[in-house]
Amino acid sequence: MTIHTRLTVELAERSYPIVIGSGLLGGGYDLAPHIRGSDCLIVTNETVGPLYLDLLSACLGEVSYNVVELPDGEAHKTLESFSLIMDGLVAAGANRDTTVIALGGGVVGDVAGFAAASYMRGVRFIQVPTTLLSQVDSSVGGKTGVNHPGGKNLIGAFHQPELVLIDTDTLNTLEDRELSAGMAEVIKHGAIADLDYFDWLEQNIEPLMQREPAALAAAVARSCEIKAEVVAEDEREQGRRAILNFGHTFGHAIENTVGYGEWLHGEAVGAGMVMAAQLSAIPGDQQARLRALIEAANLPVTATTISAEALRSAMQLDKKVLAKRLRFILLETLGSAFVSDDVDERDLGVVLEARGALSS
Repeated sequence: MTIHTRLTVELAERSYPIVIGSGLLGGGYDLAPHIRGSDCLIVTNETVGPLYLDLLSACLGEVSYNVVELPDGEAHKTLESFSLIMDGLVAAGANRDTTVIALGGGVVGDVAGFAAASYMRGVRFIQVPTTLLSQVDSSVGGKTGVNHPGGKNLIGAFHQPELVLIDTDTLNTLEDRELSAGMAEVIKHGAIADLDYFDWLEQNIEPLMQREPAALAAAVARSCEIKAEVVAEDEREQGRRAILNFGHTFGHAIENTVGYGEWLHGEAVGAGMVMAAQLSAIPGDQQARLRALIEAANLPVTATTISAEALRSAMQLDKKVLAKRLRFILLETLGSAFVSDDVDERDLGVVLEARGALSS
């Protein structure tokens, strides 16, 4: 076992640790101190369970556990999956001392967290993310929920975990497409909050895509550090936390329009960040740097197969709409983002017509 980094999400009495390292599963890290009662419910999916369930159970000591295995994929981030977890908790006789453990990617973490927030009005919850995207983004911050046919993440709750345990060895079994999807959120963190980190990503994108362990561990740690700082400042997204949604207004519209799972979340965010940068009107050389890094991560930079009208319609159900005004996360410059509800409709129309394509 090697622990590379320990971070804390500072939220007063709801503060919790993020532990990042290799060999943490398989008994390398003791989860029992984070479990109040004598039992837990592990939520995983049909892909991750066969790979890591036994390794996770080795971290539980004498704690007993039951398992709910969900189908894999964004298409199953639904109330039906939520109900499966609730049924599992009831069948296990779970009480308020039960801990829910999410073993998997962002879908598993979001749905399991929502179930934990809802069962008996809230039980403990541990995140064990196994994809790059979930390790650097969705496992941290307490956003939980499910999709609705009308929009992404429209149903959910804020529910902070007790612990985020990140074993970077799980990235060894990640499909290349999923690795790229996670890199979208990594790139996002540099683009919105840390130019030095963005520079580092440009210099290290090749070893990152080749899964060089030290590079991946460094990227996971810095991304979690950035997100933890933003969440500690604004837990419930009343202000600065919204910058974490850079590229997501366009990205969520892409996902909703084509159907959840057709584009991976990170793929939609990749193209969404290009569109958000165009709307930001940052200098052309900065737009080119962002676009090149997204492309180097093997992510799409355009959404030209989707009509501008369909994207605009989907954006109206975005959670960032206030008083019927769309809010966008824009860049002042690479490494610094802000929230705006004062975007010129003509400028938005130009970006939607281009959908990430370069003007000729």
